[in-house]
Amino acid sequence: SDLQKQEERGELLQPLIFVSLVLCSVLLYFKVSLMDPGFVKPEEEAKEGEDKGQGVVIPQIPGDIKLRRCGYCLVKQPMRAKHCQLCQHCVRRYDHHCPWLENCVGERNHPLFIAYLSVQLVVLLWGGHVAWSGLYFEQSQEWLQHNIFLLVSFLLIFIFTIVVLLLLLSHLYLISCNTTTWEFMSHHRISYLRHSELENPFDQGIILNLWRFFC
Repeated sequence: SDLQKQEERGELLQPLIFVSLVLCSVLLYFKVSLMDPGFVKPEEEAKEGEDKGQGVVIPQIPGDIKLRRCGYCLVKQPMRAKHCQLCQHCVRRYDHHCPWLENCVGERNHPLFIAYLSVQLVVLLWGGHVAWSGLYFEQSQEWLQHNIFLLVSFLLIFIFTIVVLLLLLSHLYLISCNTTTWEFMSHHRISYLRHSELENPFDQGIILNLWRFFC
């Protein structure tokens, strides 16, 4: 049959890979959006929270900066944690609250968030290539009527690709510096950064920063 001939020629492999990537992207989306991003539990000890959130002790941080109690959920905040008013929880190594996920991006789901963006970027680039390959350009109204769907699809895919690419690159840059979106945007308002001798006391070099984040 035609299906068997296509399978023998390897023509079914690419569609199967594409569908698998789409399914992987959907699963990652639900995983990141539904999982605990690193909520600070009331019963946890402050010191334990600091060890988990920081990984190692950073001597450049002034010793007079003490862990403070959150004014909303009344838990002792580990260093690099922040209270999210939308989630009503303090989140370890808080990065940002993502409106598309309806969840915070924090210590536990940040690596999976990067994986989701990476897979989504591959899917968008592949979909953009498919849409572009189906277009043939002619200056006529009949051509526009027959290709308007592909043209709109390509434009939408192009816009989303730019957004995802910029978001992924910005996060990879911040990860390589061992900082978060919140720390980068609010450096002047965070006590452990404002009073530190170094601009970024958590930076341990690009390789070690990436290793600690992903591994």
